[in-house]
Amino acid sequence: MKRKRLTYDNWTCIRAKTFHACRFEGEDFCGQIALLQIAKVSKPQIWHVRKKKVTVCRNGFQWLSILPDCGGYCITAILNEKRRIVLWYLDMIDTHGLDTDGVPYFDDLYLDLIVLPDGTIYEDDRDELEDALKQGNITDRQFADALDTSRRLQLGLLADLKVFTQFTYRCGAVIGVEPPNIRL
Repeated sequence: MKRKRLTYDNWTCIRAKTFHACRFEGEDFCGQIALLQIAKVSKPQIWHVRKKKVTVCRNGFQWLSILPDCGGYCITAILNEKRRIVLWYLDMIDTHGLDTDGVPYFDDLYLDLIVLPDGTIYEDDRDELEDALKQGNITDRQFADALDTSRRLQLGLLADLKVFTQFTYRCGAVIGVEPPNIRL
């Protein structure tokens, strides 16, 4: 498993950024909320999500990460320079915590969900999850947990895009992300 820090240091195209994280305890969420503000990139990053091109990293973008205390997942909402969500990326995770420098991290279980603003959900990297099990990098329990978490998210939190979008912006407000001037 790869340990991922919410500073996303592995994204070498990011040349200048600021990072803030805080702990939040509310009625519908308890956990870490982090904001990566991308000031400068060497080259914009564009993902091909099925037949759509989606810019995920560019000057002025923000990545809002929502890491619940329990649940087995981390949500990263990618916001463009107008603070509109261009994509959500949900990692299925095993464990999480804070590094010695206070940066939240999680141990990635390979399986991911990509959610587009129109509500379309794509499962990503299931092959990596299956390979990790075959190679003994994860246990049967971790494999089952990743699949179960993905199913739970699709039937629960992700089932109503409007509610999910409002939840994302509520979490963002905790760390200073103002929602765009759009009707939710």
